[in-house]
Amino acid sequence: MEITAALVKELREKTNAGMMDCKKALQETAGDIEKAIDYLREKGLSKASKKSDRIAAEGLTCALVSECGKKGVVAEVNSETDFVAKNEEFRNFVEVVAKTALNNEPADVEALKVEKLEDGKTLQETLTEKIAKIGENMSIRRFEIEKVNEGRVVSYIHAGGKISVIVALESEGDKGALEVLGKDLAMQVAAMNPKYISTDDVDADYIAHEREVLIAQALNEGKPQNIVEKMVEGRLQKELKEVCLLEQAFVKDGDITVKKYIDNTAKNIGKSIKVSGVQRFEVGEGIEKKSENFAEEVAKQIGK
Repeated sequence: MEITAALVKELREKTNAGMMDCKKALQETAGDIEKAIDYLREKGLSKASKKSDRIAAEGLTCALVSECGKKGVVAEVNSETDFVAKNEEFRNFVEVVAKTALNNEPADVEALKVEKLEDGKTLQETLTEKIAKIGENMSIRRFEIEKVNEGRVVSYIHAGGKISVIVALESEGDKGALEVLGKDLAMQVAAMNPKYISTDDVDADYIAHEREVLIAQALNEGKPQNIVEKMVEGRLQKELKEVCLLEQAFVKDGDITVKKYIDNTAKNIGKSIKVSGVQRFEVGEGIEKKSENFAEEVAKQIGK
């Protein structure tokens, strides 16, 4: 029997399953709608898509580095609850996502989802199965890759995956020393969350906006107009030291800046060191979370 678009559409409307899952179900059941519905139910796919409207703002991040040490990835996969984020099967899946991104370097998340795993299934198909099995919505949210020509990419995972960081260091220096430096810098990034690597990277629009805000603050404080500009420049420079990695006070030694720590390491190994890339992912950042009473949610589920 020919599997028409109309038939696929009808099955999808009845089950809320994905388009490709519906097509496969119809192919497997020779176009019999009722058998296809049973097929999707047996596979757990019809209920998986029904969960897709729930907000997945918990989850895990993961950071991995290639064996050669010259390429690293940081990825985030979201779940609805922190409980599921602690599930070993979920944790393993997050690592699979990161490894797939690291090995294949897809252009974006959509391209990542269609990458095939060793069992022949795509990452998205595997995710759909996990959603059906675990019983709540999950999503592959994002990933970023950093590479160096010479040097090291170093990773750091904080709080079991709540924050993951990779730092790329371009240098011809000793790899062991770069590993130590990179780990310290990654911990710095995890703790202090800089927006930029150096002041040279700061967006001109960001500076203009912050200057406007600081001027308004000073005027509202009643400061004289003739000293506001000079005072604002001082405050702006102080703020830039907080948002730029190299200008921050080094967390392990507050008497020196991160830049000074890097310079000291470069001097010790006799080679220049450049921080060429930094990526920091924190679970759920930027996602608007629904605040619900868990007991009430359970009551809804069981119909009380």
